[in-house]
Amino acid sequence: MASPGPGRVNAHTHLYSGLAPFGLPWPDEAATFPQILEQVWWRLDRALDFEALRAAARLYAAEALLNGTTAVVDHHESPELIEGSLDVIADACQELGLRAVICYGATERNGGRAEAERGLAECRRFLTENDRPLVRGVVGVHAGFTVSDDTLREAGELARELGTVVHVHVAEDESDGERARELGYDGPLDRLLRLAALPPQSILAHGVHLTEDEVKLCAERRLWLVQNPRSNAKNGVGYPRALAASPRVALGTDGFPADMIDEAEVLVVEATKHGENVRTALDRLDAGHDLVADHFGEAGRVEVTHGRVVVDGRPVVQEGELVFAEVEEIRAHAKEEAARLWERMAAVSP
Repeated sequence: MASPGPGRVNAHTHLYSGLAPFGLPWPDEAATFPQILEQVWWRLDRALDFEALRAAARLYAAEALLNGTTAVVDHHESPELIEGSLDVIADACQELGLRAVICYGATERNGGRAEAERGLAECRRFLTENDRPLVRGVVGVHAGFTVSDDTLREAGELARELGTVVHVHVAEDESDGERARELGYDGPLDRLLRLAALPPQSILAHGVHLTEDEVKLCAERRLWLVQNPRSNAKNGVGYPRALAASPRVALGTDGFPADMIDEAEVLVVEATKHGENVRTALDRLDAGHDLVADHFGEAGRVEVTHGRVVVDGRPVVQEGELVFAEVEEIRAHAKEEAARLWERMAAVSP
């Protein structure tokens, strides 16, 4: 038998997207990134209820473990189910044996400042109440272009008060930079830094449109960047060539299944296409372990061999099967909930 190795880390994802493989409606190929957000993801998250979120989280966690991914960094939003939503995700991960760093992404895009305050309150509640051994909480913000300066400032203050970090989408698309410049900032990173919204070790997803100097500044401030090759390619937002300027870059899936080998294969293709050193890019697959160690330390064994996954000293996958649940039951329930979710989603105006 091969010697055990470390589990893989998905450094940025959305467990609420777990039902997407069961027929998520998608716009035509000509859709822009803002149109994809408005027509798909922002309608999906508004359609989520308790059962759909639970089904999505359990399926995503189950398939992550079966793919040898033992830790995920989740960014969640469900505007009609804010209070208690993080418990749904945390319970699914704890039940199945998946380590998770989770947050609620505060936004103002549906209900203004009151909505953002509820999102930050959910982060506070979870951070102060959670005692699950496998789950940690951080403070979340959706992205700078969907919140006010006050919300960004309050997110940073909350993270410092609770001794944690902020997880936020940054410069995924040009719209983030355009909004920051409209408000008088040099760009989205300048805005976040000037508003003190990024404590050290904070997690910045994407960074596609950051400059090399901005990426170097992120490294100096001890900020994490997370590249998401499959998502960036599907959404047509570009390739983050400047990320090579920092060693603090991990690999995520942005809601795609937590199969990090698939993600790495797309990374190789995209890096080659855009002239980036492939070895440098692939280092991001391992960097996620350091990111997760910021929240869990080095305690607790995580081992993966063929057909077996051990997390914190207990097997969670044996002979290719989940130990604490039946994956076929999880998939069947997820398929049922997906059909209901698409019906509700169709009734949500973009």
